[in-house]
Amino acid sequence: MDFPLLALAVILAWDGYFFVNYIISLFSNYRIREWTPKVSLIIPAYNEGERILRAIKSALAQDYPDFEVIVVDDGSEDDTYEIASSIKDPRLRIYRKEHGGKAKALNFGLAKASGEIIATTDADSELDKNALKGLVRRFHSDEILGVGGQVRIMGSSFLERAQDIEHLRIAMFRRAKELDDLSLAPGPIAAFRREALERIGGFVEDIVEDYATTKAIKKLGKVVYAPMAKVYTEMPKTLSKLWRQRKRWFLGDLKNLGGGFTKDWAFLLFSDFVAFLDVILPPLLLVLGRFELFAFWYGFEVITMLVPTFVEGGSFFNALFFPFIVWFWALFYLTLHVYGYVRLLLGRL
Repeated sequence: MDFPLLALAVILAWDGYFFVNYIISLFSNYRIREWTPKVSLIIPAYNEGERILRAIKSALAQDYPDFEVIVVDDGSEDDTYEIASSIKDPRLRIYRKEHGGKAKALNFGLAKASGEIIATTDADSELDKNALKGLVRRFHSDEILGVGGQVRIMGSSFLERAQDIEHLRIAMFRRAKELDDLSLAPGPIAAFRREALERIGGFVEDIVEDYATTKAIKKLGKVVYAPMAKVYTEMPKTLSKLWRQRKRWFLGDLKNLGGGFTKDWAFLLFSDFVAFLDVILPPLLLVLGRFELFAFWYGFEVITMLVPTFVEGGSFFNALFFPFIVWFWALFYLTLHVYGYVRLLLGRL
């Protein structure tokens, strides 16, 4: 058995499956509805004095006719409240509450909101000017109760570039498989029908409140993806902070596992198997002198990233180095997932 060739075939089949579906999605019917309900955009903030001004300004700059912005200072110990209050705009309201966590801050904002559609973003994020419009247009029927947009990463360090490539890959996956059945409406850019949130008792209090809320909403109706709605956000700049963030996300995901094939155990474990092959195959090909297979793998991975880079936007430099970045992420997530599985088996989630 030619193991390197077999491993390469598995990787190409896995990546190729999503790539082909992504291409098909670009020509599929992207259903929208032209309507302009009032939107309440909630920004929870905790110790975000250095970033809150940018988040509010991008929120107020939305190209949308009827919206309000509600900032909830979740008991910050810095000057978040004072800086937010320095902006004077009739569409903006600032509130302060004792510290209770992000979900409680969102629910505080929900109680103050007057919009038919409730949108969320983060205090360390900057919305594209068409973000609200892009979210709202995807509520194309009454069965659509939630919409999630595309998250991209600010910054130019290796980790920030790697995370932007990661989120571009996520955008590719969501177009390919989750355009009309989104598994996660991300906190930095999401929108829900107010009545749906009220039916589930508000935003779910969980360490991954966006995933838990999406899962609860999907029991009542559909959540879809809006790739035209974008937000640019900050992410960890050091490996230790990245590990802590992704550990929190993954352990929270394990507790909420569900939501169809893309979130069940079979999918998760098989994706980890592919990640294992991603880690061992490139160095193995070089050690064995199988340079033609290495070149084929490298070229294939670059092509599968150049297309979404062109469509969704991003750095072509990043795409050219994507094979190295995908190797980094495969190793990172394989390590993280093994850690999470051990925690699960020990009952320490």
